[in-house]
Amino acid sequence: MPEATLGSRGAPAALCPGCLSQVPVAFLACPACHRLVHADTLRQLAGEADAAAAAGDTTAALRHWRRALELVPPESRQSQQIGARVAALGKGLETQPDPIASAGPPRGTRWARVLAPLGVAGLLLWKFKFLVVLALSKLKLLLVGLTKAKTLFSMLLSFGVYWTAWGWRFAAGLLLAMYVHEMGHVAALRRLGIRATAPMFIPGLGAFVRMEQYPADAHEDARVGLAGPVWGLAAALVAWGVWIATASPLWGAITRASAWINLFNLLPVWQLDGGRGMRALSRHERWGLAAVMAVALVATGEGLLILLLIAAVVRAASREPGPGDRRALTEFAVLVAALAALCTIQLPELGG
Repeated sequence: MPEATLGSRGAPAALCPGCLSQVPVAFLACPACHRLVHADTLRQLAGEADAAAAAGDTTAALRHWRRALELVPPESRQSQQIGARVAALGKGLETQPDPIASAGPPRGTRWARVLAPLGVAGLLLWKFKFLVVLALSKLKLLLVGLTKAKTLFSMLLSFGVYWTAWGWRFAAGLLLAMYVHEMGHVAALRRLGIRATAPMFIPGLGAFVRMEQYPADAHEDARVGLAGPVWGLAAALVAWGVWIATASPLWGAITRASAWINLFNLLPVWQLDGGRGMRALSRHERWGLAAVMAVALVATGEGLLILLLIAAVVRAASREPGPGDRRALTEFAVLVAALAALCTIQLPELGG
């Protein structure tokens, strides 16, 4: 008997090993006996996920469970169980220290004994070393993104458009800042084990990363959404530091433009980064964030904050508040305040 046949409407079908009913290839479970079509693959993924979790690789475990989630019907009991696993692992991931960020001078070593008498100076030197190591680790991810043909070609296309409008130096700085923003999303997605494409640039409109899987809950969505502006703020601060050191109008312009773009992305609407971050906030947290926006508006006079404030008030008054997320609230508030402050830099006119 052939293993594959045709359904009643001519669609390809396979035979269920349990009841020998015809199961269309797009189905995830047998319509007759409800046996899972990918049961063997699911067992393999579960084993790999458990092994990764036992080895302390939470990101790999999340990646396997998210793949398994795609192979079960969304309304099934198995989907609920796997979804709970993903949510639990995601929460556990937040409590795990970054292996680089948590590094410090080894206790009891000769290096620590040498630093001890130096007091504050030694600590600052170590922290500087830590920042260099951290920057190099992020640089590796940034370079990996540039090896993707679609990312590189779309970036070059946008570069040509912005070069025509503002000159090649400003165009290069602006594109680099936008790229860092998008790679912030990529870094968060990778950490959560969520598949996504490399950044793609659209001339005149910005850039985006398309998720091939979706966050398990509002907390994960907020982490992914706010990661872009967090990295974008870091890029803007670097440009600001260079501007302070060199007094170059070019770097002042790049700082201002980068800060404004990241602040715009914090609009708490639709699928913008701010919309994803707002999704996790409770009603009281949303009103608190609106208050921060109001204070930032008065302090900086940045007009874009008017739109953010209006959208935040609308979301705060909605009947569907989020579960509450103090980390997302803190990140959102700090981003609004810092980016609005950077937007106060006067944008000089640039040419060629």
